[in-house]
Amino acid sequence: MTTAAQAAICYGNTKPFAIEAITLDDPRADEVLVRIGACGVCHTDMAVRDEQLPTPLPAILGHEGAGVVEKVGANITHVKPGDRVIMSFNSCGHCPSCGVDKPTYCYNFVPENWLGTRPDGSHTAHQGESGVNANFFGQSSFATYAIAHARNVVKVPESAAAVSFETLAPLGCGLMTGAGAVLRSMAVRAGMPIAVFGTGAVGLAAVMAAKIAGAYPIIAIDIHDNRLALARELGATHTINGRTQNAVEEIRAICPQGLGYAFDTTGINTLIEQAFSLLAPLGILGIVGAAPPSDNLTFNESSFMGGGKRVMGVLGGDSDLVTFLPELIEHHLAGRFPHDRLIKTFPFDQINEAFHAGESGAVVKPVLTMA
Repeated sequence: MTTAAQAAICYGNTKPFAIEAITLDDPRADEVLVRIGACGVCHTDMAVRDEQLPTPLPAILGHEGAGVVEKVGANITHVKPGDRVIMSFNSCGHCPSCGVDKPTYCYNFVPENWLGTRPDGSHTAHQGESGVNANFFGQSSFATYAIAHARNVVKVPESAAAVSFETLAPLGCGLMTGAGAVLRSMAVRAGMPIAVFGTGAVGLAAVMAAKIAGAYPIIAIDIHDNRLALARELGATHTINGRTQNAVEEIRAICPQGLGYAFDTTGINTLIEQAFSLLAPLGILGIVGAAPPSDNLTFNESSFMGGGKRVMGVLGGDSDLVTFLPELIEHHLAGRFPHDRLIKTFPFDQINEAFHAGESGAVVKPVLTMA
C-alpha cells in the first residue's frame, strides 16, 4: 500500500519548484510516515538546488520538517501514530561517531542523507513506475507527507503541545546548528567573550544560546543594520556593522585580552582568519559557514600552538537529536530561545516566494506551512 502526497520538485536553479503528485512507500521496519505540518527553508536546500552538494536533481528537498506520525514500521517503539514529531538529519547508528553520540559526523552521512535514495539504492517516493529522488536528510519534507527514519524523528514533549509546527520545524537544522555550536561544540563558559560573525538564522541562534550560556560580552557582526538591531534584542551586548566599521579594531577595543570564542557563519576565509587573530589564549574558533571548495585558511602556527587555541568545524551543532531538540524546546517555552521572532510563514504553494525571501534577506527564517 502507498500514500498519495503532493511534493515540491526541485529541477535546479533555472526553473521554479513545481508542486506535483507523488506516492510514498509504506514505511519499512525502521521507518516512519509523517504528515507534514510545516518545514523550514534552509541555505542547504539552496545549495542543493544550485548543485553544490551531491544530491541528484530533480529531487524533493526539505530537511526541517515537523508533523504528525501516520504510520510506523515494525521496529519503531519511540513514536506512535498520532505523535507530534520534529525531523532532522539521519545517521547510521553504528559507526564510530554514532557510537559516541556524535551523529552529525556519521561516517555514512552522505548515503544516509544526500543521495536521493535509501542507502540500499531504493526510492522512498515515486511518480508512476519511476522513482523520485527523495530521502533528503532522511525525510524530504517539502511535501504533504514524508518517509523518515528511526534515528531522525524526535517526539515533541507534552510540555510543547501548544507550540505550532511552524515554530517547531526550524529547530531541526539551522537553529539547532547555531545553538548547538555554542552550547555543545564550543561549550561556551559563562562570563567569557564571544563574537558571532553573521546574523542570519544560525548566527542569531548562536546569539540566543550565548545569552543562555551567560557569555559576556556577546558581539554580533553583520552588514545589515536591521539584523544587528534584532541581534541586540535577542541577547547581543555589542553590534558591529562590518560595512561601515572596522570589526577587528572594534572587537579589540571591546575585548583587549582577546575573544574566548569566535563563531563564523559566513564562510568567508578572510573573516575567519581575522576571527582567529582575535582569539585569547585557549580561545576557540567554530566554523559553520560553507566556503567554496577551493578556499584555504592560513593561521600563524606559533599563535595557534603557543596559545593553545582551537579551530573546529561544526556540523549540526554536534547535536544528539534525542536530547538536544527537547532541550531547545524547553528553552523556547521558558522564553530563553525566542526563535519564533525569526520566522515568517508561507503557504506550501508559495515555496518559490519563500526561497526568494530567504535569499534576499527580507526574511531571516522562511517556513512553509502545509494545509
